[in-house]
Amino acid sequence: MLDANIATWGIAGLATFGVIARPWNLPEYIWAVTGAILLVAFDLLPWRDAMMAAGKGTDVYFFLVGMMLLAEVARKEGLFDWLAQQAVKHSRRSASRLFAIVYAVGTLVTVFLSNDATAVVLTPAVYAATRAAKVEPLPYLFACAFIANAASFVLPISNPANLVVFGEQMPPLLEWLRYFALPSVAAIAATFVVLRISQRDCLRGSIDSVSDQAVMLAPMAAVAAVGIGATAVVLLASSALGMDLGLPTFVCGVAVAAIVLLVTRQAPTAIARDISWSVLPLVAGLFILVEGLNRTGVLPALAEQLKQAAALSPHATAWEAGIITAFASNLVNNLPMGLIAATTTQAAQSSLHVIGAVLIGVDLGPNLSVTGSLATILWLIALRREGEHVGALRFLKLGILVMPPALILSLLALALTAP
Repeated sequence: MLDANIATWGIAGLATFGVIARPWNLPEYIWAVTGAILLVAFDLLPWRDAMMAAGKGTDVYFFLVGMMLLAEVARKEGLFDWLAQQAVKHSRRSASRLFAIVYAVGTLVTVFLSNDATAVVLTPAVYAATRAAKVEPLPYLFACAFIANAASFVLPISNPANLVVFGEQMPPLLEWLRYFALPSVAAIAATFVVLRISQRDCLRGSIDSVSDQAVMLAPMAAVAAVGIGATAVVLLASSALGMDLGLPTFVCGVAVAAIVLLVTRQAPTAIARDISWSVLPLVAGLFILVEGLNRTGVLPALAEQLKQAAALSPHATAWEAGIITAFASNLVNNLPMGLIAATTTQAAQSSLHVIGAVLIGVDLGPNLSVTGSLATILWLIALRREGEHVGALRFLKLGILVMPPALILSLLALALTAP
């Protein structure tokens, strides 16, 4: 049994290293799927349990496909180029003002459409804006990546991991805002300040202006914009009704894509061939790896330790749980980490303060590394598509400056608002 546990942890560790470091430039999903296959091949995880673990991500798969459809339609029909021109125009030739616009829009998209939407939908638009302004794109693209996590606990729908962590214990919306509004403001503000200071050299001076001649929004681009707005409304309504978010997002994405394809008389392959489908096996592989770790008995042990610590010092336990979860999310990705956290806190019958601290760790902690959250992985994929490359070490050098202050301030704010 001990040998099996060691083998499971070894395979999971190597697979995680592969996802983060991408040896030989192999895609992230190759490493996650290979790790999952090895667990089954060596009889460390029954194949039926592996399939059930992959099935836990069904809502996430639907959500991602819906968002990727919306983003691809918007890209092909010119919505991102139009938005880019508007952003550059309103920046009044100021690099720092353009950065602030990108950050503000990223905050709104994350809050009302989720952090994954910021990575999938906003990143191409921001790249188009930097291309139009003829500026170094990475400071603005970094803003997309970091705000996608920093603003992801303003609302329950701002991050799919929120629904995973709280599960059936999800507080009503007003109660959620009472607990997480102040921590969210702290995270968003702290992240902006550190990013602005760290990127100050690139944000000095002016940028190229665009033509003052008004550019009309193409009809199908307008359809995509309306579809994205309608999706935000649908997600808010679904969250308020306690529904899963994946299927509504998928339906919205398919509906918008179908309308555009019918009107423009294009084949479905025109959109499908450019979608980053590899993210789906990546998520499935991560869920299977976590299930393998769960079978080693580590989660019941964690739950017992958490329960004992909370009984001795509940406030200190909340701080410790939040910080440990934040760093651990960078090892296994925050979505499966959310599953681990949910299982552990529910078994330990944790207080709302502890669960809230864990949630902040799961959402904000991934700003440390480029593979810490699904949103940053999607952001990375979007960058590669545009010909930009950000290595794990380069992101880490910035993440180690950005994440810790935001995490500490958010946990401090939670301590002031949580019971």
